Amino acid sequence: MPHIDPELERFVQAFPVARVSAPGADVVKIREDLDQRWRRMQPVVQVGEVADLTTPVPVRVYKPVLGAVDLPVVVFLHGGGWCTGSVVTHDDLCRRISRSAQAVVVSVEYRMAPEHPFPAAVDDSFAVLRWVGSHAREIGGDPSRIAVAGDSAGGNLAAVLTQLARDNGGPELRFQLLLYPAVGGVGEFPSRAENTDAPVLSTADIEAFLRHYAGSITGEPPVTLAPALAADLSGLPPAFIATVWHDPLRDEAEAYGRLLAAAGVPVETVRFDHLVHSFASYAPLIPAASEALEQCLSALRKGLLR
Repeated sequence: MPHIDPELERFVQAFPVARVSAPGADVVKIREDLDQRWRRMQPVVQVGEVADLTTPVPVRVYKPVLGAVDLPVVVFLHGGGWCTGSVVTHDDLCRRISRSAQAVVVSVEYRMAPEHPFPAAVDDSFAVLRWVGSHAREIGGDPSRIAVAGDSAGGNLAAVLTQLARDNGGPELRFQLLLYPAVGGVGEFPSRAENTDAPVLSTADIEAFLRHYAGSITGEPPVTLAPALAADLSGLPPAFIATVWHDPLRDEAEAYGRLLAAAGVPVETVRFDHLVHSFASYAPLIPAASEALEQCLSALRKGLLR
């Protein structure tokens, strides 16, 4: 098994994340505590403009240069198991996306479980994507160059949005950036057993998040929960999928990349063996995470130039 980057390993050991699978864990309290910690952090990456707007759903909009127009637009969905995370916890990542891709980033404050279970997050995310398709120019964007991006549960939502946009009249998407996404699928995924107690995200954590988000679903999950189960993946935008060895989600994300390729979708799947789930959030602190994230953002930047 590959070794974790030493600096990253020391950090996650010194500052372990709260486990939603722990006995008696209060996911709403975990969410609130996470938000409070991130609110105390000062931005490392400076961009030209940051504004909170009310669309059908609250969003935070980032522009690399004040007053810039005709920029590509990235609709960003934050991770956190559909239960935690916010525009606050992913502020740094969105700043990095905006600066690196020279794009308007629209970070979606979608409703979360357990208060708002599936499909609330999907409905909110798609509502914002449709709004961006119609109002891109109002926020300095180019409606012909829209991408979606997300990490973990946000990667799930981003993948779902590509299918919804394809099947429901747009908007047409240029690219999808999926960072260690939860996409579901069929078959055995050894990474679940290999990473039962992985740093940041364990197999039990995944199960706990799913119970909160979609515990009422019985039988085969819909493709808006498990996009890898879609019967047809053709016609989706080019993709970059980032995975890490030390992650229960590794195998399903890589399998999704193979399914996209088999459907004729241009896709690049890159595994970062020395990192852990949520590495993009460690970019302000860990050089190895920052370098890996820049590789991902380089693919996004090129995808928006197609």
